Amino acid sequence: MTTTTLTTDATLPGRFLRGLARSADGPAVRTGAGTLTYRELHERALGLAGSLLSAVPAGPRAVGVLVGKGVSAYPTLLAGLYTGVTTVPLQQTFPAARTLRMIEASGVDALIADDDSLPALLELAGAGARLPVLFRAHTELTAGTEGLGGSEGPGGGEGVGGAAVRPALMPWIPYRADAALAEPVPARPQDVAYVLFTSGSTGRPKGVPVTHANTDHYFRLLDARYDFGPGDVFSQNFDLNFDCGMFDLFCAWGSGGTLVPPPAAAYRDMPAFAAEHGLTVWFSTPSAVALVRRMGGLRPGAMDTLRWSFFAGEALSSRDADDWAAAAPGSVVENLYGPTELTITVSSHRWTPGQDRGLNGMVPIGAVHEGHGVLLLAPDGEQAPTGGPRSDAASDEGELCIAGPQLTAGYLDPQDDEGRFFDRDGHRWYRTGDRVRRDADGVLHYLGRGDSQVQVHGVRVELAEVEAAARECDGVQDAVAVAVPAGGTVELAIFYTGRPSRPAELARELRRTLPVAVVPKRYTHLDAFPLNSNRKTDRRQLAVLAAGAPAPAAENTGTREGTQERSYGAK
Repeated sequence: MTTTTLTTDATLPGRFLRGLARSADGPAVRTGAGTLTYRELHERALGLAGSLLSAVPAGPRAVGVLVGKGVSAYPTLLAGLYTGVTTVPLQQTFPAARTLRMIEASGVDALIADDDSLPALLELAGAGARLPVLFRAHTELTAGTEGLGGSEGPGGGEGVGGAAVRPALMPWIPYRADAALAEPVPARPQDVAYVLFTSGSTGRPKGVPVTHANTDHYFRLLDARYDFGPGDVFSQNFDLNFDCGMFDLFCAWGSGGTLVPPPAAAYRDMPAFAAEHGLTVWFSTPSAVALVRRMGGLRPGAMDTLRWSFFAGEALSSRDADDWAAAAPGSVVENLYGPTELTITVSSHRWTPGQDRGLNGMVPIGAVHEGHGVLLLAPDGEQAPTGGPRSDAASDEGELCIAGPQLTAGYLDPQDDEGRFFDRDGHRWYRTGDRVRRDADGVLHYLGRGDSQVQVHGVRVELAEVEAAARECDGVQDAVAVAVPAGGTVELAIFYTGRPSRPAELARELRRTLPVAVVPKRYTHLDAFPLNSNRKTDRRQLAVLAAGAPAPAAENTGTREGTQERSYGAK
């Protein structure tokens, strides 16, 4: 193996190589299934990337990486980046139809799948995917048999584990140790490093291309702000297709630290898990605070190994910040903010326990990163910036718009740009849809959404996408989705017209197209939607109804799916 140290390389593979140089035989990732050192992770990624490229001589336009959070997911994702082409992280648990739309939208023409991906591959094949796939577990278990050259796909013959499954539909790419790359394929700063998908108002996900230049600016700022090193152990709570997961990976790997993804069972006693693994860096949505509290884990001093605690994806309450700081007294607590379109996070606020009250009991989102311009748009949209990306427009409250080096140039489909991106004074701006207030010190305070997007367990979703999916359910004529506060986060409720259906049936249909995290929890049938004075659907009244409606009768509660239903006649 040839080890190349690219300490000045402005790409994500370059950050991993920096960690490799610092901690070659140290643990890069540790899970319940095993540990990979930096050297082992590097070698596996080189082998996977080389095998893929040798089987696609012309080179793929984009490579999809189908991953969970097992130990094999990490070399799989890194291998995608090592190929030098655009990498598209894909979540195993997403509905196959949704994943297939992402594959088609991003131009993925080859897949690398981790060792736990066989069920997802079978579902993709059943949904019509016909991509060549590199699935190392298949190669290792069926070496020397028929089908590795592409005559069989996932599930061909006896398949993985010896279980007879459906006939193959996608060609295999064999894993070849002799094809391993000597080093990652070079990429340019302007090349797209990865594509992530957000919810779309048209009912389909929107692709966000993020370049190596975007991530380089981001991680250089983080390197200057934080003192991460080889002794740090990162919690790695986020899925690898979620932008905050990139923070975990490349803050850890850029410093020679270790990733330790907590399994769901760890939340029963997070202090014990943190102590066992020596966690020093925590990053999660604020919803995790409420969960740890319910499990009795926010005892004063309970997580004394933590040095840094970060929260993003949802509004963070002052109470949650104070309670977490008391449980982790040696930890600095920061609230991070940033849409996917602005590369992971684009602002931060360092919390002062017991003193920093914030606005409306919420922690501020802080100051926007250096090199970016801030514009607060009035409701009429006429407020204009006073200068370039380094200057702020003089407005105290409005919709937050940002320009600067972390901003993506636009969505994969330019038609999705309308209403989100605009050019002014020679700069590209992004409308976040978030209403903020700027105080006398220049600190930004989050006031709420100004559009139809909501955060559900840290996942940003367009209500219109949920509504579009609900309208496809059997018997539904029309649907309206609203957000309902629940346990420190929000849940979605659906009001629908048409034929009344059992909530379990509606939830089951919606899981075919929506991620589990955003499948609505409550379903209410109406003969007709209430209208406001403009004769439009009164969403505010529906939100009040969803939040204040009494609990449904037991026979109308779908406990297996965690859904509830009420039915109302027209008023």
